[in-house]
Amino acid sequence: MQAVDLFASVLLVAGAVFFFAGTLGLLRFPDVYTRLHAIAKADNLGLGMIVFGLALRADNVWIALKLLLVWLLMLVASAIVGTLIARRARERGVQPWARERR
Repeated sequence: MQAVDLFASVLLVAGAVFFFAGTLGLLRFPDVYTRLHAIAKADNLGLGMIVFGLALRADNVWIALKLLLVWLLMLVASAIVGTLIARRARERGVQPWARERR
């Protein structure tokens, strides 16, 4: 196995771990705002690692550029959708979670 293939495999596995972490945050965090933060950050980073891992294994530059374009569009879409969901939650009166003080 070549060094590039090994590095690409490490990026793919690390990206999958970040996707898993984002899913855990989505399931475990207490309110919409912390869930949005967890899923947006972890999934964007995970997708970036997967895209770079796949780009290293791509047959030509055009395929790698298409993968990068997909990632950039995902970054923009994630930011827009996250903002819209948070704004709607705020408009409906959803309060951010606060730990009860004793």
